[in-house]
Amino acid sequence: MYDSVRLEKGMYHLANRSFTQALEAADPSAQYAGTELAGLDAFERQLKRFDIHVSGENCDPVEKFFTTTESAVLFPEFVRRAIKRGMEESILPDLTAAASSVRASACKGFSIDETDGAYSATTAEGVSLKKTVITESSAVDLDKYGRLISASYETIRQQRIDVFAVMLRAVGHKLAGAIAGKALNVIQNSVTPVSSATTTLTYNDLATLYAQFSAYDLTTVIASPATVAKILAMTEMRDRTIDANGQVRLPFGAKLLKLAVAQSLEVGGRIDPFEY
Repeated sequence: MYDSVRLEKGMYHLANRSFTQALEAADPSAQYAGTELAGLDAFERQLKRFDIHVSGENCDPVEKFFTTTESAVLFPEFVRRAIKRGMEESILPDLTAAASSVRASACKGFSIDETDGAYSATTAEGVSLKKTVITESSAVDLDKYGRLISASYETIRQQRIDVFAVMLRAVGHKLAGAIAGKALNVIQNSVTPVSSATTTLTYNDLATLYAQFSAYDLTTVIASPATVAKILAMTEMRDRTIDANGQVRLPFGAKLLKLAVAQSLEVGGRIDPFEY
C-alpha cells in the first residue's frame, strides 16, 4: 500500500526510470481501481500519505515537505511537475505533429521527395506509378535548455506551495518558449518564405498567405508580439473570433499565436520541424 512505501533519494537515480515510475513500480495505481484513490497517481498518493496540500484553501507552506526525511524526498518531484506544467502551457505543441523521446544528443527525422510527379497525374497501363521517396534526413543536434533555481530555505519555507508553484510554472513557460524558438528556427530554415509586396502588413497579406496552402489548411499563424499587435489592430479583426479556450482566431479560422523570437508570419499549418 502507498502508506508503506519506503522513500529515499536513490529513487531519483535509477537507470531508465523516473521517480514517478519508481513509485508506480512500488505502488501500482491499478490496485486502487474502484477506490477513492483511483484518480491519483503514485506521487499524489504520497502527498496524501504525508497530508501535504499543494492547492486549495488549506494549501500548506513549502516547509510541510520537510516534516520528515521521507516526505522531503517528494519535493524535487513537485518542483519538476510544476515546471513541466508551465512548459505545457507554451505554443510548442502547435509547432509539432509528433513527439518522440530521444536518449541521445542528436536525432534523425525523415525527408520527403515528391518531385517525381503530381498526385493528380494519371497512370497508364504498364507505366510505373509516381514516387513519393522517403529518406532519412541529416542528424539534428538536440540543444539543452535549463535554468538553475537558487533560493534559500528561509526564503521559501513559509511560502504557500501553490504560490511557489506559480513561480516554478513561470520558469517552465519561459524554458518552453526558448525550445519553441529553436523549433521555429528549424522550420523557417527549411521552407521557402513568402514575401509581402508591401512594407506595411495588411490583411491582404494574411489572405495571400492563406492562399499559399493548397494541400493543407492554414491552421496556425505565429508572429512576434509587435506583428501580432498589428494584426489585432486591423479593421478585419474587429469581429475576431475567440474560441472556447480563449484563443484568438483569424477570420479564416487559423489560430494567432505570438512568440517573442518570431520575426515573421511566414510559418503556418501544423508540420513536424524535423521534416525537411
